[in-house]
Amino acid sequence: MVHRTDTQLLEVCAIFGTLLADQDGLYDPRQYNDRLLLGLKGTLSEAELHILRQRMEQGRLNKARRGELFNHPPMGYVRQADGQFALDPDQQVQGVIRLIFETFEQVGTINGLLRQLVRQAIQLPVRPHYGPNRGQLEWHRPNRQTLRVILHHPLYAGAYTWGRREIDPRHKVPGRPSTGRMVVAPEQCTVFLKDRCPAYISWRQYEANRQQIADNQARSQRRGAPREGSALLGGLLVCGHCGCRLMVQYVQAVRSDGGHRTLVNQPRYTCARHATEYGDPVCQSLAGAAIDALVARQVLTVLEPATVELSLSAGRDVEHQRAQIDQQWQHRLERARYQTDRAARQYHAVEPENRLVARELESQWEHCLAEQRTTEEQYDRFRRQRPAQLSESERQEIRALSSDIPRLWNDPRTTHADRQALVRHLVDQVTVSVVGDSQHVDVTIHWAGGFSSHHTLVRPVARYEQLDNYESLLSRILELRDQKRTAAQIAKQLNREGYRPPKRRATFNEGIVRQLISRRRRAARRPRAMDSRALAQNEWWMTDLCRHLQMPQPTLYSWIRRGWVNARQLPVAGGRWIVWADADELDRLGCLHRCPRTWHSQPQAAALTRPKQRTSI
Repeated sequence: MVHRTDTQLLEVCAIFGTLLADQDGLYDPRQYNDRLLLGLKGTLSEAELHILRQRMEQGRLNKARRGELFNHPPMGYVRQADGQFALDPDQQVQGVIRLIFETFEQVGTINGLLRQLVRQAIQLPVRPHYGPNRGQLEWHRPNRQTLRVILHHPLYAGAYTWGRREIDPRHKVPGRPSTGRMVVAPEQCTVFLKDRCPAYISWRQYEANRQQIADNQARSQRRGAPREGSALLGGLLVCGHCGCRLMVQYVQAVRSDGGHRTLVNQPRYTCARHATEYGDPVCQSLAGAAIDALVARQVLTVLEPATVELSLSAGRDVEHQRAQIDQQWQHRLERARYQTDRAARQYHAVEPENRLVARELESQWEHCLAEQRTTEEQYDRFRRQRPAQLSESERQEIRALSSDIPRLWNDPRTTHADRQALVRHLVDQVTVSVVGDSQHVDVTIHWAGGFSSHHTLVRPVARYEQLDNYESLLSRILELRDQKRTAAQIAKQLNREGYRPPKRRATFNEGIVRQLISRRRRAARRPRAMDSRALAQNEWWMTDLCRHLQMPQPTLYSWIRRGWVNARQLPVAGGRWIVWADADELDRLGCLHRCPRTWHSQPQAAALTRPKQRTSI
């Protein structure tokens, strides 16, 4: 079939009477037979071009299937004369690439790997594919994208792939030819051959790195990377009711330490996935301190038999890491000295009379000397800060910390991310299920290797009604009250007997005891002015409305002060409050009470704070 452009060209030639010629003869586009012959020749030419292109593509694909078709070599590889890839002959280049994979295996994140390389002043070896320095070794500062490409490239595990960066038309931007390329997994490539090229790591380690990078993504079904927060089980907790991962929330609390009161962020785990996506109620929520302490005790118990092995391996790992870093510095010094000696030989080889060249070579020699002096000074500072060999005091400290795992766990120098990383090495996930609305939690720890252990946890709760011993607590308080004891004496007796208020943040005091006594005996000691005859239609005593809505009195009192309810105060009987609330108001107040703690920052909850207009008083 003739292209549209060819047809238009024939029309133009026919209009202006232009003759067309090839090696077979002359053609007049105005003649029917000549025009027909030109169309047939165009169709045959297009078919021939298609066949040639198809044969070339098939030959290219066959070469790729044999593992012989290569593009530019990635970092750490060079192209040989026969076109195959080989490890870079420079030992420093190989050492840097191996150090990248070993460091990632230790830290587990690309950001952590980048920080480690920057902290140790490690640079990346680059051989440009184009430009005046093509193929020459250069050293660039590390960056996140380059490290990500290295960790994802299957060639470092010895696998040959073709078609790893295919063009997806759905992601192609018009006018930008280089767009639309999508990186696919090695198993989905057109050609995938294992153990075809020289490797820096094993295929098993490569898959572990890919899985680690995928798990570091902060998604609902991923664990995510260890964070800086104090939550030990972030990303590991799974709801036993719906199977979703619990989210981490931090709640500010006041901590008293030696008379000093400080604000701390305490973790709380909440299963709110269905509440966020579908508007359902929150599945379950529990304080993080109790569950974190339980899992930490179990992890330390598991590690206790391995204290000797940990003590020996910790020292070896630290010395091995320091030896690797020191070796990289030695390679940099050796390269700097070589560049200086090379510049000196070039300077001494020039004729003394050729001052134009001699002056340039002299400046290059001075520049190399300055670079060598700077590298030596940097190495001296690094060696003073972190010597290659551990001192005897450092070895003793490592042995002491490794033999005392709880001390190492509670050491201030151990960060929250370190504790999270240690737990993730031993625990795959933790399933929690709050039993109803009680203080009991069923915990199942799924350990690495397939073993599971079951535990029961008593969590802090928010209300007295959630306590198992709530009725016995009230009975004991009333019993002590009947013995003519004061509220302070009752509080001390309850603390001695082991009773604890909700949240378990403190012990009983005089104010808490008075509140519980008032809660139990409030209805019996209602003053005469609070008779039901003082109430109009749809009016409630504040205490009765709180009991009906199952909410604390201070919360309803704060709503009264903010004008969120219709209320009036009696001039007698201690200024008691009467609240007007019909059926609609009761529904509104119930919804308002069920809002989360941060509801006031959400615009959609503003309608709940507007009370209904009361028609008559």
